[in-house]
Amino acid sequence: MTIAAENGISLFLPKTYDIVWSLIILVIVAVFFYKFFLPKFQAIFDERAAKIEGGIEKADKAQKDAEAAKKKYEDQLGEARIAASKIRDDARAEASHIIADARSRAETDASQITSNAQRSIESQQQQALVSLRGEVGTLATALAGKILGSKLESEEVQKSMIDSMIEQLNDGKKER
Repeated sequence: MTIAAENGISLFLPKTYDIVWSLIILVIVAVFFYKFFLPKFQAIFDERAAKIEGGIEKADKAQKDAEAAKKKYEDQLGEARIAASKIRDDARAEASHIIADARSRAETDASQITSNAQRSIESQQQQALVSLRGEVGTLATALAGKILGSKLESEEVQKSMIDSMIEQLNDGKKER
């Protein structure tokens, strides 16, 4: 069995010339692979690495651009808020100015209306006094004529009598 055992194992072991030719072919294939395929694989790997690095750089640049745009937007928003505040303050100042103008016009109109009413009242009072003098004069003349028993026919006497009575009435009002 030892011989059979030796022959059995030798069946699985290749011959020396097979090992040598296999090594030669392996070296040729390795050199061919190293010369032709490995540089292409290396170029593809380098290209992939460059794309990945470029993608990372693009992402970093896009992020920086986004941050710059955000800062610019925030600055513009701040400026818009300041402008809106200024516009609001200007509108309030203009509104108070308009209100003050309207108030002064209303006061002027009110004083004109009051002075016109005062003049109208004084005019009506004067008319009433003139009318009252005439009526009082006529009544006083009639009363005096009845009291004296005769008619006062002279206009000058009537006027002087009426004027003295009105003065007495006015003096009575002033004393109060």
